[in-house]
Amino acid sequence: MRMDLKFFLKDTIRKMVDFTATEQSRGIEPPPLQKPYPASATLFALPGPNGWPGVGNVSVKRAIADRKSHRAFKPEALSLEELSFLLWSTQGIRRTLSTVAYRTVPSAGCRHALETYLAIFRVEGVAPGLYRYLPVEHALLPLAASDQLEMQLGQAAFNQRFVARGAATFIWTTIPARMEWRYGDASYKVIALDAGHVCQNLYLACEAIRSGTCAIAAYDQEAMDALLGLDGETEFTIYLAPVGKV
Repeated sequence: MRMDLKFFLKDTIRKMVDFTATEQSRGIEPPPLQKPYPASATLFALPGPNGWPGVGNVSVKRAIADRKSHRAFKPEALSLEELSFLLWSTQGIRRTLSTVAYRTVPSAGCRHALETYLAIFRVEGVAPGLYRYLPVEHALLPLAASDQLEMQLGQAAFNQRFVARGAATFIWTTIPARMEWRYGDASYKVIALDAGHVCQNLYLACEAIRSGTCAIAAYDQEAMDALLGLDGETEFTIYLAPVGKV
């Protein structure tokens, strides 16, 4: 019998989960706010909101009205300030309280089970390559440089070549344990919903800097995870979106 995949879209599972048995209810410490990185790593600091003069000064009404998906981009680069603004808009931290981070996007239970990776091609002052965004430090963690990155990313996106032809491609992964800590088996629908919140903020932020994006949910799971160096179990790719000038 074919599995009823519509079950994933329903909240029936909430009635089936023993919430007294979750790690939170058992007094276990929550996972860290972001994926750890080596203490010896050299980070690339990003300018904060006070360092974006003139960036993003567009009304919410106009950003919503103009929002559309773009699959063709101009060859010009993003500025470092613009990239910083986009990262802050999608996963930036407004304030922290103990083990909770209040970000610029909503998340079920304030668990924020997503990580942001970047394939950077044309950003002023940033060498092309793979990076991970560190929202706590508001910085980039360099991961790898490759002159084959455009080809590798395009292939991992089922040969949707435009995915690697913007100035940068946002690749979101999930670490389910962050959400499972509170919600157990009821975590997975809300992780997907959270990814939608993040990508919509990217759309609106792009409109504010004369740029465009396109949400991508079709990709080769194993190839994309391998490109980012993920194990595909404790962390895996969930969504991506190229960004470029339009």
